[in-house]
Amino acid sequence: MSAHCMLTGAQPGFGNRISHSHRRTSRRFDPNIQPKRYWLPSEGRHVRLRLSTKGIKTVDTIGVEAAVARIRARGVKV
Repeated sequence: MSAHCMLTGAQPGFGNRISHSHRRTSRRFDPNIQPKRYWLPSEGRHVRLRLSTKGIKTVDTIGVEAAVARIRARGVKV
């Protein structure tokens, strides 16, 4: 699975590695994706989410119910 956040949609960025001789080769800047397990009280079960660290802070702010609603609105199965 690609490195992307289920909540914020953060995806890898692309750029160049530049050596000492200034030769360029391509590279990826991956977001900091962490698997997290949350208790979803409305469904009485745990859900596993792959979130960036910013996504984890967002869940802490808005709550897991609202976060799962946003994820489902993006069309991702939870």
